Amino acid sequence: MYIGVDCGTQSTKVVVVDVEGERILGEASRPHRLDEGEGGRREQDPGEWLLALRGALGEVLATAGIDPRAIRGIGVSGQQHGLVALDGRGEPVHPAKLWCDTETAPWNADLIQRLGGEAGCLDKLGLVLQTGYTASKIAWLRDKHPEAYARIATLLLPHDYLNFWLTGERVAEAGDASGTGYFDTRSRRWHHDVLAEIAPELDAERVLPRLIEAHEPAGTLRPEVARELGLGEGVLVSSGGGDNMLGAIGTGNIRPGLVTLSLGTSGTICAYSPAPVVPDSAMVANFCSSTGGWLPLVCTMNVTSATSRLRELFGLDLATFGERLAAAPIGAEGVTLLPFFNGERVPMLPEATASLDGLTSVNTTQANLCRAVVEGATLGLRYGLDQFGDLAEGVQEIRLIGGGSRSPVWRQIVADVTGSRVVCPEIADAAALGAALQAAWCHGSQSGGGELSDLCARLVHLDEASRAEPVPANVAAYREVYARYRRALSARHAIP
Repeated sequence: MYIGVDCGTQSTKVVVVDVEGERILGEASRPHRLDEGEGGRREQDPGEWLLALRGALGEVLATAGIDPRAIRGIGVSGQQHGLVALDGRGEPVHPAKLWCDTETAPWNADLIQRLGGEAGCLDKLGLVLQTGYTASKIAWLRDKHPEAYARIATLLLPHDYLNFWLTGERVAEAGDASGTGYFDTRSRRWHHDVLAEIAPELDAERVLPRLIEAHEPAGTLRPEVARELGLGEGVLVSSGGGDNMLGAIGTGNIRPGLVTLSLGTSGTICAYSPAPVVPDSAMVANFCSSTGGWLPLVCTMNVTSATSRLRELFGLDLATFGERLAAAPIGAEGVTLLPFFNGERVPMLPEATASLDGLTSVNTTQANLCRAVVEGATLGLRYGLDQFGDLAEGVQEIRLIGGGSRSPVWRQIVADVTGSRVVCPEIADAAALGAALQAAWCHGSQSGGGELSDLCARLVHLDEASRAEPVPANVAAYREVYARYRRALSARHAIP
């Protein structure tokens, strides 16, 4: 049996997978608190991740009646880009600054300029730095909290930090490292010269974790942690990866021809590639996968985070919000919402705010506003898919994950907006499942067996009841709605 952990923005999820029986034995989650402030500050206490992991794993083991001695490995998925800077004792010098933090936008713009603009970034890193990547967070910490910066002994990402707590090893893998901004995504190596530009006082050899391959273990459980979690000693901890990379594994997206689209707190679109890509758009990140390949990816900042804000504003539960959404027509009777509550990454508008256009005394209804926020988030993802250019050609279907994928109406909207057939995996927490599958792959690799493709074929099952096919009339209607969305982008933000 294998444990998959997904440490996200809102919660940590844990699943236990019986590989031989090809089934999920149990799952549980615990929430996190998000600290938000003026200027786009969004941070979390890494200690909350540990509390959530302990609580969720304890619940799974207790309620599913699992024999802890049967656990062979643990895989960890984590929210990408977060800065977890540790001192010499392994304690955070500052709260973790998250992927959705936009306070560092000026530092990011400065770093892009110092690296030679977009062309210089592509030459050095294989991608263009974006606000939210780890690099600008380090530069921000250096300027704003020099006393904390001076105590840095190690720079980790959230999943690296959980691996460190589990094993005592300071390691990283190419998938999650791709989103730091000081990692060459083509050669799969740290770029020490870029880190020196960001943080000249830090010794890259000392502060950067050791890089391991995706199929290699981060280590084994520390004896004291094994006792605390109620597990046996010698349990393997796999390399793990970023939530997008492990979510791709959990949807079976480890070969060309598939797209994984996440309707989570943020929105992501990714497609597997066996080789590095040179995208036409700087908004497409040439990330590595956590399987040994590459995972070109686009990320938007406002999806269920945006729908939740509107739902809470109106005091609606999820069921009622869904009813309002279904009651409004395509295009929300002319209402257009650009849901940039957290700024936006695609298009590159880190300091943008949300806006409503087209309101009249007739169309200003709860139903239309609920429809407009869902359509706005989905049209933003369509804009991101457009940035893939030739990379999106030949896509056979979209594998849909994230909280929004539970809505039949939203699934149909995605199918109609993209003109593609859509289906969800049976396991909604694809990143946690992907983490467990990677752990099984890693464990098998130590004994010379266990292909990841075989594991995905056996354990990634599609929910045929969730399948949505694009409706030609709806696809045509959404072309007009998308054109209106693009006009609003152009008028308000000068985005062509």
